[in-house]
Amino acid sequence: MTDAILQAYREVEQAMERYTLLLEEQVAAMRTQENSDASKLERMTYGARAMRDSSMIYLSYAKFIAYGMPDSEDLIQEDLQG
Repeated sequence: MTDAILQAYREVEQAMERYTLLLEEQVAAMRTQENSDASKLERMTYGARAMRDSSMIYLSYAKFIAYGMPDSEDLIQEDLQG
């Protein structure tokens, strides 16, 4: 694939990692607040997990495309190491 597609994938990957980390930090902060709304905390906890899981699925396919749809994950790893 083109370098532009690979670069775009890497940017999306970094952005999603940052976003899910910030969601997890928000959940942790809500847990420490004494007057935290239990319902909001529960929704935020499940939402953060869902976002993390969904982004992992999305990114796995985006990675597959970015690396030129190789026949196996091993080929991606070889490309990353080489």
